[in-house]
Amino acid sequence: MKNRRREFLKSTGLAGLGLVGSGFLSEVAAASEATSLFTEKSFPPTPSDAPDLSIIGLYGPWVAAQMESKLPAFSFRNKEWVNLNSWRKTALKRLTERLAIPHIRKLPEVKINKQYTYDGLQVEELSWQLPYGRPTEAILLKPQQAKKPLPGILAFHDHGGNKYFGTRKITRTNDQPHALMTEHQQRYYSGFAWANELAKRGYVVLVPDAFTFASRRVMLQDVPESMRQGLTDQEPENAKNIAAYNQWAGEHEHVMAKSLFSAGTTWPGVFFAEDQIALDILCARQEVNVNQIGCGGLSGGGLRTVMMGGLDSRIKCAVPIGFMTTWQDLVLHKSFTHTWMTYVPLLPNELDFPEILGLRTPLPTLVLNNTHDTLFTLPEMQRADKILTEIYQKAGASEHYKCSFHPGPHKFDATMQKEAFAWFDRWLKA
Repeated sequence: MKNRRREFLKSTGLAGLGLVGSGFLSEVAAASEATSLFTEKSFPPTPSDAPDLSIIGLYGPWVAAQMESKLPAFSFRNKEWVNLNSWRKTALKRLTERLAIPHIRKLPEVKINKQYTYDGLQVEELSWQLPYGRPTEAILLKPQQAKKPLPGILAFHDHGGNKYFGTRKITRTNDQPHALMTEHQQRYYSGFAWANELAKRGYVVLVPDAFTFASRRVMLQDVPESMRQGLTDQEPENAKNIAAYNQWAGEHEHVMAKSLFSAGTTWPGVFFAEDQIALDILCARQEVNVNQIGCGGLSGGGLRTVMMGGLDSRIKCAVPIGFMTTWQDLVLHKSFTHTWMTYVPLLPNELDFPEILGLRTPLPTLVLNNTHDTLFTLPEMQRADKILTEIYQKAGASEHYKCSFHPGPHKFDATMQKEAFAWFDRWLKA
């Protein structure tokens, strides 16, 4: 038991918060033993250590062969696709069908729950009610002394195995953030609240809670008591309760995914529908230049960036971080490292994963990867880069695409932020 607790403290980095021996730390560790939180360090050695083996055994080569011998039907790399606009229109229609995006496009009433200044930024705590679920909460950040319409950024928080938190993962609105978010930002973001840092450069940044995270999470009181595992929604900010909830929420993902599939929709489709509402809200702001809109995010935020950047042409600049590979990588090696939020039935027959993002060609796109990201294999991240390079080259827009590989594990650190922010500046401030 002690060894497992020690490993948990080491993997989460909580010891670096000066909390060793505290009641807070003991509560978190005790509640989190034997808990897989879908974070990179949770995973055992992967098939990259044994490239001839598959995570589904002898079935791997057969399953992979379903896509190896031919290009996906709607790939722009196919010779028959010559006209970029014609391809995009046709492929986008098929992608939209496969995602089965729920229709919720009516712009909801947006409430400003609180306004204040913090660290040179004007902060607004917003909320809006969709036709289902609890209200979506969001943080809007903008320079305090802004005088003219500014570029806008839709900033997506990560998954991180932590559904209790959402916007707080990439923002900071006071000098006493939750200790778990201090650790989270240190681990993944070099200690920065990157949404704040981007706003300081002259952007209006909107950070919404994603479907099933934070304000949009599945509340225990709203499911049958038999499914709650004895947990309640009481004392939600308590570290032990957060750890217990995150374990429960991770185990509940397959239930949500199966229900969405059974209802005729997909998790990425719901993500996109809700994120598009957030984009509508950002574009409706008077202080935002609607011709200068970008989006970006790490990990689960990278997945949402791929979908938003590929599907909505209002996104003039897209920067997905730590979420770019091929479907084959998931087939043979890495499906177990990803949540149920990733998958779209039948789509791999028609578009490889990077080709979803490629639908935005020739609009500017920067893909940021980590060389030792255990959520993907390096060869397939490189192959995804090759696919996107081919698409942009065929469209005559090579200068609008860039992919960088940074050393280290799954993260969006200070060096990567510098590159991402410069890319946004280049294409949204011209």
